[in-house]
Order: sequence, then structure tokens, then C-alpha cells
Amino acid sequence: MTLEKARRTVARAELLGKDGDDNVFRRMLYDLFAFSEGLTEARGLFAAHIGLSPIQYQILIVVSHASPKGADVGVAQVAEQLHVSGTFITTESNKLVKLGLLEKTRHPSDGRRVCLSVTEEGLKRLVKLAELQRPVNDALFGTLSRKEFQLLSDLMRRLSSDSTQALLLAHHLAEKGGT
Repeated sequence: MTLEKARRTVARAELLGKDGDDNVFRRMLYDLFAFSEGLTEARGLFAAHIGLSPIQYQILIVVSHASPKGADVGVAQVAEQLHVSGTFITTESNKLVKLGLLEKTRHPSDGRRVCLSVTEEGLKRLVKLAELQRPVNDALFGTLSRKEFQLLSDLMRRLSSDSTQALLLAHHLAEKGGT
């Protein structure tokens, strides 16, 4: 095996360039990391604009977009959307309740569960935030057509799921000391 082949960071043919190298894959990762850092920074700015931490901002957004549709939004649904644990969402949503931005009520048919909803104050903050979000989000995704955006959305959903499995594999392989 050549040194170049041994240094490859992917093996699947679909991820290799025409010459069998991983340069296109590496470039894509660098671009993805740069975009991810931009998204992370924007999320922090959005959160700070309404006096919240990034995760609190995300919880408020998830609940606000689910609850107007009449759905019972619980901790598990929010945790699933944000790819974090239910315990973490419970802790952070309790902080939002104390701030007067979320309400917790008992689930109508399952007393063990709670339903989350955004308060009037929470909605006021989100309306204020939307004035900042609209132009920033439009700029972040400004080069995409509708079709490209839909494709990106579908791809990100699939990649997000793949990342969970890949991280489990990474932890397993690291514990074993390699492959």
C-alpha cells in the first residue's frame, strides 16, 4: 500500500476523487466545518439578542414552531429534534420556565408527561428576534435555489442520523485502540 493510500481518511469509492485520493472529501469537510462555525456563531448571536443561551434559544424555537399546530410538545420531542438527551432538555426548559418564556402543563392523557408551550413573553422575544434572523438566514443560504435547499435539507436529515451511528462507531474503535 502506498503512503498516499494509507493516509486516506475515507475508503468508500463514492467519497474518493477521480485519482483515488480523498482531496475532494477533505475540501468538502473544510467547507462544512467553516459553514458549521458560521451557523454556531449566528446561533450564539441570535440567542444573545434575546438574552438566552444557544440551547435555550433552540428549545424556545422548537417549542414555538410545534405548538401552534396544536401538537402536544413534550421534552422527548424537543430532545429528538435537537439530538440531545431528555434530561438535558428538562434542565434547560426549567430555566426557561423560571424566565417566564415557557410554560409546563400536564399532558391531558398521560399524567407522567408534561407539555411545553411558549408564553406571551417568549413569543414577544421571538418576534423581536425574527427581525434579525430573516436577513441573516437569507444571507446564509442565499446561493441556494429552492430545489437545492430542499436537497440540502434532505441530505442534512440523513447525515445527522448517520453522524449518530458514526460517533458510536468512533467511540467503539477508540476504546479498542483502532480498527
